[in-house]
Amino acid sequence: MAKRTKRRAPRSEYSSPSQLTLVGFETPFYNQLDPDNRWVVLSKQIPWDELVGLFLKHNPVRQTGRPSLNPRILIGAVIIKHILNLDDRETVTQITENMYLQYFLGYSSYTKEAPFDPSLFVDIRKRLSEELIAEMNEKIHGFSMERSASNLDKEKKDNGPSGGEGVSHKGEVMFDATVCPQDIAYPTDIGLLNKAREISEEIIDELHYKNRVGKKPRTYREKARKTYLKVAQNRNPS
Repeated sequence: MAKRTKRRAPRSEYSSPSQLTLVGFETPFYNQLDPDNRWVVLSKQIPWDELVGLFLKHNPVRQTGRPSLNPRILIGAVIIKHILNLDDRETVTQITENMYLQYFLGYSSYTKEAPFDPSLFVDIRKRLSEELIAEMNEKIHGFSMERSASNLDKEKKDNGPSGGEGVSHKGEVMFDATVCPQDIAYPTDIGLLNKAREISEEIIDELHYKNRVGKKPRTYREKARKTYLKVAQNRNPS
């Protein structure tokens, strides 16, 4: 029985979207696309250069063997998979059939060839570690904030010194829990109570230091700390 070979992503090298493109000299592929399509808009809201740089930092290019996959295709395919909530096979099928998704992945023209075999998602997930995903999320968030600030400054400039009177700002902000920092502890009643105790003790220390009148109230912080740890370290705290 012949061994099945896995189709990998096109061997094209990564091309930075920040390269200068003269108006009127865009590729025919780009001219056929709707500029208001969500994937065209989203492609401009992602710092591809920084994400690819992070990916190559964690996954250096091998000097020998088969050329590495295009990092933007790998990263973009994972983004598409999670936004559309698709399984591995359907993600590859949608990319193959949809020219907007191919544009999002950095393709210069539409192709009927699948980007890679669905089974390669297993290898992609190994390369995109939790640490790398967290760094990428921070880069995307920072890039988004910079663009928002830049657009606000431009809007103020266009509106003139009047401050944009009469301009109504309406919109909807959507937050995705998957992009939250991973260093946030899961809140528990005992944890919140202990945190409130520690903050209260800091306030007492600071107030007493600034106004040394009378004796500082007892807080029994050492005893409270031991009691908290005894409960928190219990496997089944009541």
